[in-house]
Amino acid sequence: MLARGAWILSVMALVWAGTASAQTLPRGQVIEAVTPLGDATQTYALYLPSTYSTDRAWPILIGFHPGARGRAIVDTYRDAAEGYGFIVAGSNTSRNGSWDVSLRAANAMLQDIGQRFAVDGKRIYLTGHSGGSRVALQIALANKTIAGVIASSAGYPDGRPRSSVRFPIFATAGVADFNYIEMRTLGRALKTPHRVVIFKGGHTLPPPDVAMQAIEWLELQAMASGARTKDGSLVDQFWATQERAVADAGETAATVHLLRAMVDDFRALRDVKAIETRAAELARRNDIKRALDRERAEDDKETQALDEFARYQAGLTDDTLRVQSLHSLKRFLAELHAQATAAEESPERARARRVLRVVTMGAAEYTQDAEYSRLLQQYRLPGTSR
Repeated sequence: MLARGAWILSVMALVWAGTASAQTLPRGQVIEAVTPLGDATQTYALYLPSTYSTDRAWPILIGFHPGARGRAIVDTYRDAAEGYGFIVAGSNTSRNGSWDVSLRAANAMLQDIGQRFAVDGKRIYLTGHSGGSRVALQIALANKTIAGVIASSAGYPDGRPRSSVRFPIFATAGVADFNYIEMRTLGRALKTPHRVVIFKGGHTLPPPDVAMQAIEWLELQAMASGARTKDGSLVDQFWATQERAVADAGETAATVHLLRAMVDDFRALRDVKAIETRAAELARRNDIKRALDRERAEDDKETQALDEFARYQAGLTDDTLRVQSLHSLKRFLAELHAQATAAEESPERARARRVLRVVTMGAAEYTQDAEYSRLLQQYRLPGTSR
């Protein structure tokens, strides 16, 4: 990875330079490829709200995809961007692999967007999917002017959980996502503003309702921090939406999480004492407490399984441990595969499938260790790939 200093980008270039080049770009539709004025080797997908004009400054969401599919990023957030007045741009050149490529793409986009569009310098947001999420978080960690990150299916580039960061994080993952536990761990560690939303699905960009929720959450964070003027009717709308989610959840462990999220989200905007009291009372109920404990235990089991696998794999390179490590890996993978292919759906089966995908998706990297490569291929689930 590049040194952190290399990721300090020219974010201030996003303070609009006042050129008229945006006038030729259509509003209200996705543009597949915009070529930066200063770098013809780069392109990015773009969405300008139908109401875009240079009469005011606009928040912007800049995205990175692991396969250089900028349009996939833009399409994901298009409806939310239209509804809440965001510009959305997604790099068509940043991809998994060289960090230099992503750094160059980010710089080219920032410079070009600053020349073309009226951007609110206090509301520059980043997003990304999988490896693109790591790019977004790396940039945010190195630049003090990033207002927030939507992190989809991957966390920090160094994999190290943090208790605090300068910017709010809205994290997403599918319940079948092989990075599910990474995103859960990210949320458990953070004490600064964050939200983790798990949806029904796999290692994918968030579905439309979650993408909308992410943009609405950024709007709330902006009002709470003062980066956006408080809109009482909008606060009431978001409050009512979360109240409905709480009502739909009944009296469950999920309700506790939703109530705690309301407290965190609205503390600077509304009186949350009653919500805070209800969350505390519900969490003390024996049945809810047991359910919350089970959630934590399930997360811990998944983390422990990945740690166990890492220990066995590390032993393969030590001649004194290789035979024992290979035997342990065979047992570990066989047990995991049996759980993952069980007929009935269960938390254990879901956990085993996620772990098995993590440990076998890099099988192609072990071509020099034919025996180990064959073992990984033997237990690989269909559809497992990077």
